[in-house]
Amino acid sequence: MEQLNHLLFSWINATPASPKWLLSVAFILANDMILIVPATIAALWLWGNHQKMAFQREVVSKTVIALLFAMACAKTLSVVFPHPRPFMESFGYTFLQHSADSSFPSDHGTAIFTFALAFLFWHRLWSGVLFLLLGLGIAWSRVYVGVHWPLDMLGAFLVALLGCLFSQLLWNLFGTPISQRLEKLYHLCFAIPIRKGWVRG
Repeated sequence: MEQLNHLLFSWINATPASPKWLLSVAFILANDMILIVPATIAALWLWGNHQKMAFQREVVSKTVIALLFAMACAKTLSVVFPHPRPFMESFGYTFLQHSADSSFPSDHGTAIFTFALAFLFWHRLWSGVLFLLLGLGIAWSRVYVGVHWPLDMLGAFLVALLGCLFSQLLWNLFGTPISQRLEKLYHLCFAIPIRKGWVRG
């Protein structure tokens, strides 16, 4: 597996001769595009057609549960099975500063793939496919700039699947009380914005 990891990394990783514009695209994908996860979650919970708010908030709730579980699994795996990043092995080229911690599985990959799969399973086919394509772009970029191995991203995808499975099972058992408690907490914390009409009640 390590030989495959090194081979795939060598194919994807940028070099000093790589186009500057492609590196610029990779930097945006690797650093900034992950922000679409919290931005979309907040937007779907706070705004939208009144008739669709219950559906949107169910999607948000299940997505957040999946994200929390998947990220906890990813962190546990990184501690139990530590794996050095490419630059820690002086392998390939690195174009992005990163702490010398465990690379497997990728946190960025886990977050975006969980988010994408959640939308694929619980929202719309088109949104899930769109976010999956974004996830592939982020996964590529993190390898391209030299901070992750390709198999870190495969591990992230599998953890994301596990996160969505856990969330669906939990929702099947406790979805109604979870939804009710989240709504009460939301109305308590956002009472003023709701009253002023800035966000949906």
